Amino acid sequence: MTNITLSIEDTVYKKMRNRSEIRWSEFVRKAIKRRLDELDSLEKSPNEESILTMLASEEVLKKEWDNKADDRWNNV
Repeated sequence: MTNITLSIEDTVYKKMRNRSEIRWSEFVRKAIKRRLDELDSLEKSPNEESILTMLASEEVLKKEWDNKADDRWNNV
């Protein structure tokens, strides 16, 4: 299994520590897998509704992203 590093805000980290019953690594692993499964599904059988849903979620992610140091994400 490969390890990755994830940066989060200090305030979020403090809230996560208050929820120590949640296995955060497992939560993130499942969220990433779910997103990849959605993308795979779209590629296999695209339909208008699922494409619009995916585009809408990408627009939300773009608006939430404010890391000006990483311009790669400005063109997602």
